[in-house]
Amino acid sequence: MAARGKQARRAAGAAAATTSPWVQRLVQDEELRDNFRVAFESAKDAYERLSDGKSPREIVEDKHIQADIKQAADALKDAGSALKEGPRQRKQRHPGRKLMLLLLAAGLALALSEDLRAKVLDALFGKEEEFEYSSTAPAGSPEASATP
Repeated sequence: MAARGKQARRAAGAAAATTSPWVQRLVQDEELRDNFRVAFESAKDAYERLSDGKSPREIVEDKHIQADIKQAADALKDAGSALKEGPRQRKQRHPGRKLMLLLLAAGLALALSEDLRAKVLDALFGKEEEFEYSSTAPAGSPEASATP
């Protein structure tokens, strides 16, 4: 009977852990996981150096232990502040604004620059041919002697 109660408590604890917002945040946020991983590894390295059997004076003066403890503390501080602040909101991107600004700039450039307009028209419709009018009327006719 006691085994069932123990299993029920474990199942309830597991269900509570999966619905906890902190656990969900830890699963979703890669930066938060990295902070906890760095803190754990740094603390583990510091503990291994502490358990080497050095004298207390050597332990206090050991720069590697100090660096490991500082790194673990910084990573835990970052993780704690990230949990406290909540998930970071991504900036909403507005591609329409950039497109509208680009179109407005292109329109102004076309309106203000005659050379650019000519290049765009040539690219779209082909180069404009120079046209010279020559009369097909006979040389002595009144149409050939009239100048426009």
